[in-house]
Order: sequence, then C-alpha cells, then structure tokens
Amino acid sequence: MQLHRAILVDDELFTRKGLMKLIDWEDCGFEIVGEADNGEDALELIERVQPQLVITDIRMPVIDGLELIRRVTTENIMKPFFIIISGYNDFNYAQQAMRYGVHDFVVKPIDEIEFSSILKKLNEKLNAELEEQVKKARLMGGEMIKSLILGEANEASITGWEYRMHLKKNDRLIYLFAELNDNHKWEPSAGPITNARFMELVQQELKRLSASDQPVSMYEHRNRIGILLPGFLLAPFNGELDRFLTKFRAALDIHFGKGVFLYAGSSVYGLADIRDSYKAAKEALLYKYTIDDRIVMYDQIQSEQLNYIGFEPAQFNQFMEHFEELKLEAVKATVELWFHDFREKRYAPEAIKMNIQQCVMGIMKTIRSMEGDEQSLSTLKPLLNWQDMNLSLGELKNMFSAFIDESGQLVAELRKEQQKGGIQKIKSYIEMNYSQNMSLKSIAAQFYVNPVYLGQLFKKTYGVYFNEFLLQLRVNEAKKLLRQSCAMRIYEIAEKVGFSNADYFVTQFEKIEHMTPTEYRNQLQ
Repeated sequence: MQLHRAILVDDELFTRKGLMKLIDWEDCGFEIVGEADNGEDALELIERVQPQLVITDIRMPVIDGLELIRRVTTENIMKPFFIIISGYNDFNYAQQAMRYGVHDFVVKPIDEIEFSSILKKLNEKLNAELEEQVKKARLMGGEMIKSLILGEANEASITGWEYRMHLKKNDRLIYLFAELNDNHKWEPSAGPITNARFMELVQQELKRLSASDQPVSMYEHRNRIGILLPGFLLAPFNGELDRFLTKFRAALDIHFGKGVFLYAGSSVYGLADIRDSYKAAKEALLYKYTIDDRIVMYDQIQSEQLNYIGFEPAQFNQFMEHFEELKLEAVKATVELWFHDFREKRYAPEAIKMNIQQCVMGIMKTIRSMEGDEQSLSTLKPLLNWQDMNLSLGELKNMFSAFIDESGQLVAELRKEQQKGGIQKIKSYIEMNYSQNMSLKSIAAQFYVNPVYLGQLFKKTYGVYFNEFLLQLRVNEAKKLLRQSCAMRIYEIAEKVGFSNADYFVTQFEKIEHMTPTEYRNQLQ
C-alpha cells in the first residue's frame, strides 16, 4: 500500500525536526513530503504537493494555524485531514478549529505512543476511503466503457466522462485487452488467480507506470479485462505504443509469469470513437496463436490473412491409424507438426478448434466401438471446452497430449479386456467342439485372428499350448468314457473324442497317462 503524503507546519525548526525523528512515519502509513514555518508558505505547499494530512501548530506568524485551516477548508484548495499541535494555553483556541472538521489535536509535549496511535487510525481511515474511491471509479469506469462499446452513450454523458477523466476533446485513446492465460483447473495442482485479483494487479501496474493516482477505467469482459488507455500513459514512452506494451507486459510477468497476453486496438481521438478501437482490439484477439511475444497490435496485423483450413484427410487417417495401433510416439510427432503449422500458417482460433475437435471425435468413436466409456477420461471435458479458458498454444498442446495419453491407456485396457474375453470364447468353443476335426489354424480362421498371435495368446493366458490343451481335453473325455462304458470299444471311444485314427489315439493316451486305454480300463476292474 502506498504511503500517504503529510506536511509539517510549525514556526519552530526544533519542533519540526524533533517530530520527524520521534515518529516512525512509514510504520504509521505516512511520509513527510514538505515543511513550512508559517501559514502563508503552508498554503502554497498544500496546493503544490496535495498532501492527505497537514500537521500544524496553532500560533504562527503571518497566517496562524486556525486561519490556515479555515482558508484551505472554505476555499476548496483541497481537503486534507488536519491534526493540530497546541500548548496547554492554546487549548480553547484549538477547539475553535474543530468546527472546520479537524481530525484531532495533540498537546505539547508530544507523546510518541499517543501520536502514533492517532496516525495509525487515520491511516486505516484513509485506506478505507481510498479503497471505496477505487471501487466507485472502477464501477463508473466499467459502466462508462459498457455504454461506449454498445453505442448507448449520448453526447452529454461523453462530455461529462471526458471531464472527470481530465481528457481533452481530441486526446488519443486506445482500447486494450489484458488476458491471463493458463490459469485453469484442468490440472489438480493448479491454483487459479481470480479475475478480481488480476484486475487489481493490472490497475496497480498501470498506476506505477503512469506515476499517477488517477485510476484507469477498466471493464471485465467474460474472460479478459478491457482497459481504456489514455494517451498520457504513453507520454513517458514518446507516445510509442509498442514500447509501453512491452514494459507493461514485463511488469505483469513479475506477478503472473509469462501468462499475460495484450491485444491493442487502433488509436482513436476522443471518447466518442472508442468503440472503433474496441472492435479493432477484438479483431486482434484472433491473431493470438500467430505471434511469439504475447503482444498483438491491430495496426501491425490488420493486413495479414488468417487461415481457416482443415487437416489433410490422408494425414488425419494416418493419425487415427497410429492411435488405434497405440503408436503414441508417432501420434505425438504428428501433433507437434500440426501445432507448428497452427502458428506458422496463421490458423484462426476457430480453425484450430475445428481440427482438434475432429481428432477428439475420432478418438471417442474408437473408444465407443470398443465398448468403452469416453466420459471416464478426466481430460475430455477440459479439451472439449478449451475455448472457454484462456490457453496459450503451448498449454493447449499439453492438454491435447494429455488427452491422447489418457485415451491411449484406456484403449490399451479395453484391448486387454477384449483379448481376455475373446480367448475365453475360443476356449469355450474348443471345450464344446473338441470331438470335431480342429486345428489352431482352423480356429484362428473362424475367429478372424492371426494363428501365430492366437497360439501365443493361448499359451500366455492358460499356460499351455493349444495342441497340448486340446489333447489333454480329449484324453480326459476318453478316460470318462472308459470309466462309464465297458461296452464301448477303443476305436469307438477314439472316434467319439475326436481321433480319426485309433492307433494314434492309443499312442497319445499312453504318452499322457503312461498306460494304454485298455490298461486303464483293466486297472479299474
């Protein structure tokens, strides 16, 4: 918070210097900006430095303290607060000054603790008043800007606003958008800055650059701040807008990193024409993703064409093919190329939105076709609504890449589930049809699977190769028939469980059970 200006008025040098050393002025919220040893000099000093507080003695030569207070109060020179310093004998005299609204009076010799307490309470009061003034000015400025850009302001209103803003009829004005980017909640670790805080710091830096207490009029648009930039702010920069914007952006970077983008409309001359500058600033917003330094000036880009083009069909199809094959490195290489083109080929924001949406819809379609739920993706909703946030091109690429990573993980999981379900179906089919003539190749053809891949998947899932599983299944069924039917001949059992050759059946049975089918039956008897 800025220190409030104060002056000391006393004809005794010793008293003034002693008071300056006695009090910790900065701790109390004040700074001494001038001294005077009589009321006449004090009048001139008050007009020149515009203090918020005047500390004055009652008895002084030329013009005494009471007359000083009366003249400042009645002649509307300004309205500082007054604190009177008086001796015991001047107490009644000092009381007369109270009718002029004197804040307080202190009796000599001055008590440091008591006087500091008075100053601190006054500091709180001044801060509260200043905050209220800023709020009123902000509200007034916001309503004024709204009327101007909607074309609803009449000539009398415009004249009144120009007077309050200390503007002349043809003073230069520029409408400027300040936009805070990458201030979002799509990542849990992010701590967003409120619009009110952003506006407060923007106002603070504008005041610091202009070295003026006069608040700059601002208006809160949906997701950025509009600033009515008067020409006097450019005076320290020889009227050069680009120099001012570079300095302003650097000042905001201290608070927000490299998240602030600035978009300047064209210069107009007079408040009545600010709507034209506002429209130009809106046009400048469209060039956000074509620049590197986060500053767009309408006068520099108005002749440059934006592109509204879609992805090449072959390139998009390859992107989707790589995604479905889970070749995510190849997918990300394509994304890098696309985002490079967005800047270099001057894509309009709407064109970028259209192309990203095409990719998102393609990925969502793939997930649905695999019976997955795309709504389970935490990155989907932010990406579908990215234009409601203020995102730099780099952050948009990060968000898109995060969506691809998460979608890729979901597709991999769905594929595992499908593979698991598919191999279970194949196993059930074998168990139901083991007596038929079947091979790994014929099963793979029936289920539209590569036979080598099916063999590997079967071994990975069940721990045995397909042929071993089928043989064990047939032998187990043969053993059941040998136990349950003494009348069935060996060749009949072989044929029943899927062996076309009885001798081959006997060989395979003996290989697994270490005895022939006949020996197995005899053992049971």
